[in-house]
Amino acid sequence: MKRLAVILLAITMISCNKEAEQLPNPFFESWETPYGVPPFSSIKDYHYKPAFERAMALHNEEIDAIVNCKEEPTFENTIAAMDRSGRMLSDVSNIFGMICAAETNETLQELEGKIMPQLAAHSDAIQMNEALFARVKAVYDTRKSCDLEADQIRLTEKIYDDFVRSGALLDSKKKARLMEINEELSALSVRFGSNVLAENNNFVMYQTEKDVAQLPSSVKDAARLKAKELGKEGEYAFTLHKPSMLPFLTFSPNRAAREEIYRAYINRCNNNNEYDNKAIISDMVRLRTEKANLLGYKSYADYAISKQMAATPKAVYALLDEVWEPALERAKEELADMERMFKNDYTEEGYKFESWDWWYYAERVRQQKYALNEDVIRSYFSLDNTRQGIFNLANRLFGITFRPVTVPVYHNEVSAFEVLDKDESHLGILYFDFHPRAGKGQGAWCGYYREQRYEADGTRTAPVVGIVCNFTRPTDSTPSLLTLDEVTTLFHEFGHALHFLFTNVRYNGLIGVEGDFVELPSQIMENWALTPEMLRSYATHYRTGEVIRDQFISRIQNSALFNQGFNTTELVASALSDLDIHSTVEFKELDVDGFEYNALYEKRGMISQIEPRYHYTYFAHIFSGGYSAGYYFYIWAEVLDKDAFAAFRETGDLFDRRTADALRREILSKGGSKDGMSLYRAFRGKDPDKSAMLKGRGLWKEPVVDSLNIEVSESTISEMLEMKKSKK
Repeated sequence: MKRLAVILLAITMISCNKEAEQLPNPFFESWETPYGVPPFSSIKDYHYKPAFERAMALHNEEIDAIVNCKEEPTFENTIAAMDRSGRMLSDVSNIFGMICAAETNETLQELEGKIMPQLAAHSDAIQMNEALFARVKAVYDTRKSCDLEADQIRLTEKIYDDFVRSGALLDSKKKARLMEINEELSALSVRFGSNVLAENNNFVMYQTEKDVAQLPSSVKDAARLKAKELGKEGEYAFTLHKPSMLPFLTFSPNRAAREEIYRAYINRCNNNNEYDNKAIISDMVRLRTEKANLLGYKSYADYAISKQMAATPKAVYALLDEVWEPALERAKEELADMERMFKNDYTEEGYKFESWDWWYYAERVRQQKYALNEDVIRSYFSLDNTRQGIFNLANRLFGITFRPVTVPVYHNEVSAFEVLDKDESHLGILYFDFHPRAGKGQGAWCGYYREQRYEADGTRTAPVVGIVCNFTRPTDSTPSLLTLDEVTTLFHEFGHALHFLFTNVRYNGLIGVEGDFVELPSQIMENWALTPEMLRSYATHYRTGEVIRDQFISRIQNSALFNQGFNTTELVASALSDLDIHSTVEFKELDVDGFEYNALYEKRGMISQIEPRYHYTYFAHIFSGGYSAGYYFYIWAEVLDKDAFAAFRETGDLFDRRTADALRREILSKGGSKDGMSLYRAFRGKDPDKSAMLKGRGLWKEPVVDSLNIEVSESTISEMLEMKKSKK
């Protein structure tokens, strides 16, 4: 999965001794680093606690100044002042959150567990400050008669809505309970993520030379080096990190070993041990349901989705259901092809095709149908060449360039580039961190160490952005070589980075976009990755420098829809299970495994040979990230990205500069200054067409609804009005 670059990471702190608190602290000083990047080499674990303490205290002083202002509430002295407040806290939080995800340790994990509830309480104290809310409401009530500009009205409405969604309209008893819930949820989220990281790192499967004889040389080399790193020279080590596990599942004929590593993966945090997450999940669903009910919503899904483009769970279910049926049917067809091969291998009675067989037999079918040998194809996709290809694409589309720079880094594997705009002005700094480590979470993401912002004197402070991945390491004989899926992952995360780099809004509160809009900038970049035009520009053999052959390009194109039934089913399955568990209206004691099984296999007929992309117990997106009731974002945004990419195809030039300029001007630079649909319409001139997404996955069938327009019935309107009344 492409894991959104823009993920919400935990922030942490522990008790430090008084001596440490008195030591010089880089967070208390101006940074004389190149481009003002964080001085990573100077920041120590013990610096965070005093930094958070000072940042929260300063934030409270700023809020008090707004509340105690003797002047009548105005946009400038209330809304804009709030927007400017808390910058130190934001800076410390961003840096620490990124480091916690990419380079954590026991100290940082302990820090995490202690600060999260404190930060939740700090936020709640501000959002439930009655005097502050009174000033915000005064500006909100007069916003359309005060000669405010469009972005100022938008910011006012967003801040007011944040207050309401945070409990500002509740009575004192309900406010107190909501604060308790938020603190509990914060602590549980940290525990969930820590457990997943521990289970990821606790499994290693060793193989002998004989065991790996039929694996590609690149896979064997990586496993040999991993075993050597672990003190098992002469053996081959495979872990639950996907660059290690997936090649083994794909190429190993050893069925028992495939089962062993796959079961270890899908049973993470579901082993009834100290890292088991089932009780945590049950508690989080209970608390989220109670929170939603307190705020006047039927379920947490209703609460979470009400602020997204989709607006209602009903609209999300409608899209997911439309994709689910054809995807599942396609997956059954794919299974039938593989079962024929399987039965030739296992002629005795009692053998059944299982989920850990899927990758192995899918690869055999792919080679049979398309002669597409992944190990051969990977030789054309070295990590360095792929990154340079992405840089070249950004230059062709937007005129920007990338220059390697020497700046402080948090690990010696991290590299950095200055990003220059088309006029060669400084646009930002982009870090890359590519390979798995024990202290790094799984997947890939993009985030920022510093957001773009405007200072009091009107100057723009450029963002500092980071892309973090878990790609196969180089060996002593080969550079890091990417699978086609890893190639699209890098294009995806780079799309998030472009969004962060291009965002240019004058108010911090307008940086963020709706969750189901945030994946558009990332997913649209995937569309270029494997086009013939792009492949010829960057896919060159790592040893010979030969441009990828036309025959390989044809095979890649011809196989584009291969295994899409499986890929789509496992993705939508996770989106549905997420939505179902967060649609709980009245909480009852939760059987986590039973709930998931019922949601997918009993209710929707999912086949046993496919597992959801994420089982609940390690579904970090929804239990320790920011995607609760939101994993559907990827499918929703795919409707947008496929239709948006069609705008380039319609010009006859995939690199059309005018269309790219419009994409940057109307979407990538605007942040959340308008709602997502308004931004999209400004770029495309129409609503998005769902058929582009369904065609892209090979699932399109007539008739199809041609837009994401949501029809709201009179009964739905009545429900919304009643809900509004109850919240007041």
